[in-house]
Amino acid sequence: MLGLDSRAARYTWTAISIILLPALLYLARTTILVFVIAILFAYLLSPLVNFFDRRLPGRSKIPALAIVYLFLVVSLIVGGIVVGTRATSEANALIKKLPEILSKIESPPPTDPSDHFGNVKQRALAIARDQIKSHSEQLKALLPKAAVGVLTHAEVVLFIVIVPIMSFIFLKDGRKILNGVLAFVAESSYQQTAAAILADTHVLLAQYMRALVILALITLVVYSLFLLSIGAPYAVLLGAIAAPLEFIPMLGPMTAAAVILLVQALSGSGHLLWIVIFLIVYRLLQDYGLQPYLMSAGMQLPPLLVIFGVMAGGELAGIAGSFLSVPVLAIGRIIYRQFRARREPVCEERATERIHH
Repeated sequence: MLGLDSRAARYTWTAISIILLPALLYLARTTILVFVIAILFAYLLSPLVNFFDRRLPGRSKIPALAIVYLFLVVSLIVGGIVVGTRATSEANALIKKLPEILSKIESPPPTDPSDHFGNVKQRALAIARDQIKSHSEQLKALLPKAAVGVLTHAEVVLFIVIVPIMSFIFLKDGRKILNGVLAFVAESSYQQTAAAILADTHVLLAQYMRALVILALITLVVYSLFLLSIGAPYAVLLGAIAAPLEFIPMLGPMTAAAVILLVQALSGSGHLLWIVIFLIVYRLLQDYGLQPYLMSAGMQLPPLLVIFGVMAGGELAGIAGSFLSVPVLAIGRIIYRQFRARREPVCEERATERIHH
């Protein structure tokens, strides 16, 4: 009809769909990120929901969900009072003391003209000191306004409201959604593979979110207690900064360490060597002890691949993209391994047939 071959038309539309799919995903990246974060938030709450659901009468999950969400709100309020109040007071104290701290820094001593590296270093430090000192008053006025601006931004408010609502729906109807996905491939030869991928992904995401929350809480407690024990200033504030940065692979802990050392150096702390030793020991214990214990084997990715994923995710979707890069790569690894396992018996069967022929 009209001189068009049906097979050629089908192949053409398939190629066009494959080309357009990445573009459509990129255009809808914000919506997709909201859905993904809502799913991860649901995985975070899932163990508690299942715990209460098994102990409450009835077939509905709504009572268990209500208890968990009430517990979450109470925990956030108590945590905000206990940690947030102390961290906020320390942040205000640091901002007020910033001009005094900078005024105590002596002018850079003269360096040897032949020492080009020393001259550049001292010049950079002098410029940074002068810039911070000249803008310290603006910084004190800007930070509260910036915080208010972030909280009143429409997308941020929408995100804060939508994610818990969507997570509620995922937790309530998760089994129905899973059955719907499996029914979609019910007539396909890939149903068993799809079921295996979904099962492995379910375990992986549950362990990943549990591990991240535990690691962040441990970081908050350990950092704060260590800094308090050695008499370092702004201990709770720095622990509160380091904890959420644990959610960003590799770059987050490095940023936290840099912030802690910078604040302690500007504050004139005499414990910098002990802080450096503590940060190194803590990272070794966490990266080679806690993380492998808490996370599944499927999350253990090559370091270069993690770095690439974090950088690429940051380019595509900022902090959220960096945070999601590791689970996305791990899920890709699961899909690859499942299809490879599906293909190996076929390859072995064909090889056996060739030998017999």
